[in-house]
Amino acid sequence: MSSCFTDLALQYIDGEWRPGTGSWDIIDVNPYDGTKLASITIATVDEVDQAYRAAQRAQQAWAATNPYTRRAVFERALRLVEEREQEITEAIIAELGGTHLKAGFEIGLAKEFLREAAQLTLRSEGRLLPSPIEGKENRLYREPVGVVGVISPFNFPFLLSIKPVASALALGNGVVLKPHQDTPVVGGTYIARIFEDAGLPPGLLNVVLTDIAEIGDAFIEHPVPKVISFTGSDKVGRHIATVCAAQLKRTVLELGGNSALVVLDDADIDYAVDAAVFSRYVDQGQVCMAANRVLVDRSVAEEFTEKFVAKVRTLKTGDPSDPQTVIGPVVNSLQANAVSAAVDQAVAEGATVLVRGGAHDNLVEPSVLTDVPADSALLHKEIFGPLALLVPFDGEEEAIRIVNDTPYGLSGAVHTADVERGVAFAKRVDTGMFHVNDGTIHDEPLVPFGGEKHSGIGRLNGETTLDAFTTLKWISVQRGRSRFPF
Repeated sequence: MSSCFTDLALQYIDGEWRPGTGSWDIIDVNPYDGTKLASITIATVDEVDQAYRAAQRAQQAWAATNPYTRRAVFERALRLVEEREQEITEAIIAELGGTHLKAGFEIGLAKEFLREAAQLTLRSEGRLLPSPIEGKENRLYREPVGVVGVISPFNFPFLLSIKPVASALALGNGVVLKPHQDTPVVGGTYIARIFEDAGLPPGLLNVVLTDIAEIGDAFIEHPVPKVISFTGSDKVGRHIATVCAAQLKRTVLELGGNSALVVLDDADIDYAVDAAVFSRYVDQGQVCMAANRVLVDRSVAEEFTEKFVAKVRTLKTGDPSDPQTVIGPVVNSLQANAVSAAVDQAVAEGATVLVRGGAHDNLVEPSVLTDVPADSALLHKEIFGPLALLVPFDGEEEAIRIVNDTPYGLSGAVHTADVERGVAFAKRVDTGMFHVNDGTIHDEPLVPFGGEKHSGIGRLNGETTLDAFTTLKWISVQRGRSRFPF
């Protein structure tokens, strides 16, 4: 496994594996035990430019390639992921502290998106539109935008790099990928190796391992990319949107969340507990769709709370390589300290502690709090760690008010015995996605994925991917003769 990280601790530019030329190194570290996985000399602004220029040179021939030929690359990439699933699992465990359960969940979704990418190659369909002008034919062509810049996060780096990268490539674009500094291999160069081995032509996919301390805004300001796809915090997303807007450059931004899972008075309590525990604690709570807030009707709050707390106490925290572990380490000490600080803040504000998990380096045990004051900042922001906030409410109207009382609007869920009651509830929530009688964490290849408010701009998956990574060109043909006024 260590050789995997050493071999891939390089930049991948124009089909070549080479070291960066920056003045310092990114140290890739196992967040569980602190062992050094690799040392990576960062890419400079010049290497970012080389990567974008390579993608630009390679893209035109790729766009002109028969889509069935392009499809074969993604079919081979899928087979390689299937063949290397054990190695990818070990890499996810080592580089980001993911558990076996989390790795399986992430790889499974990545395979689904590779299947969808293979189909996307055949879906850039044109249209013929009628004209009020006699003898005129209007043709609408869907074409690739050219080059896409992708910035991926640390929490689901394999999936959230593959999804935009494979989709953009499938639609005939070139891509430059900048993975998060904490997951440079799983979120970056491992994916480049898969596509290289699958026969993707050199130059189409480039991976730069770098940091804004070195390159500033060069990745998003560069004139070549027409679209920047970013998954990460709303603070960084707003900056990217501002810079790109000044250049009339398109963005697809999947940002943070403060999702709520709502338990109505007629819910199946045992099932709702299972959904809520998974929605809050999968991947140590480091998921944008995670149920930060668990809202429970006061009439069933006592039963729900007792069962929720009992289940949380069974979650094993520890070594992510142990298949029995549910809660592994958070990605770094910054995240670990932030979670502990959030618990301390809530307690200082008067919250009641139902479960208080300890913290040992990057291992943060799950905590459960209730009676958090309504004006606490914790109820309105994203908490990226294993901390659940239980919030009782009286009736649906109060539940709707609490759910919407946040600047975010990504995901959520409601539990009820009446499905249509749940749908009516979901329609009143200001969010991009909402689920009835399920968890808050879902992503499917054909369904538009994205948020409202501070949770992002744009959508990916299915038809919305076409809108994200292609552009429309109108070509008219006059088969007769137009009449001109002079």
